[in-house]
Amino acid sequence: MKTTVARKEQVDSGEIERKWFVVDAEGQVLGRLATRIARTLRGKNKPIFTPHVDVGDFVVVINAEKIKLTGRKLEQKKYYRHTGYIGNLKETTAGKMLQTKPEEVIRHAVRGMLPKNRLARAQLGKLKVYAGSEHPHDAQLPEPLTF
Repeated sequence: MKTTVARKEQVDSGEIERKWFVVDAEGQVLGRLATRIARTLRGKNKPIFTPHVDVGDFVVVINAEKIKLTGRKLEQKKYYRHTGYIGNLKETTAGKMLQTKPEEVIRHAVRGMLPKNRLARAQLGKLKVYAGSEHPHDAQLPEPLTF
């Protein structure tokens, strides 16, 4: 048997089909959901998966505000960001972040599960996260992603 390896030319020309999936995050545990999303974004669920080529699919996440965190993570988990000024490292708890920017909680979790390179930035661009149940990607006919 021959092993098939995806090439960048195949992706650019459209030979490799990319699907759109929609995921309802209501009641889902953050970490478990993020691993499944990262796997789909990378294309590890496809037989033509190649680590150095972006063959993954698009993922639309809805109801990000209704994600579930286990234990006391709402009070104890912290997100850090730096303003660019000396001594201005800001921290926010997960509970506060879920109230203000629930999309960023999922995006941050998925980003941590992707490789740290240019390819991961391209793969993260295929992730669309929305706080409510409405999304503007109905024209792409997304299929529900089952786990």
